[in-house]
Amino acid sequence: MKPIVLASDHGGYELKEKLKTYLMYKDYRVEDVGTHSADTTDYPIWVKKGVSQVLADNTYGIFVCGAGIGVSIAANRNKGIRAAVVHSEDTARLAREHNNANVLCLGGRFLTESQAEKIVDIFLETKFDQRHVKRVEMLEG
Repeated sequence: MKPIVLASDHGGYELKEKLKTYLMYKDYRVEDVGTHSADTTDYPIWVKKGVSQVLADNTYGIFVCGAGIGVSIAANRNKGIRAAVVHSEDTARLAREHNNANVLCLGGRFLTESQAEKIVDIFLETKFDQRHVKRVEMLEG
């Protein structure tokens, strides 16, 4: 089984840790690239590590910061990454079905643990709808 790569800054640390426990309980293999404390830190450091691991393992990432926006911007600067800021079950499903997103970006300050768990489940279980392959290929330009 491929690992699920987790990364966060201080704003997403608490939610990342909860999701790590949740994913391990569900028998996913988890690769946590950091941060490893709630001390103030810069999200680009952890996103860079997370992106490298996602690409190396050809797997999914879950990146968390305060709003999910910063980690998404940083991740999307990398070829092969399709990171989506997701805030609901519907946007999780659409990120996978329509955009073949491989990185889920969450806002630790805006989601409850329960909401985040549902979003993660939908993201990891939803398949890409091949009708959208042309558009996704255009992103790789």
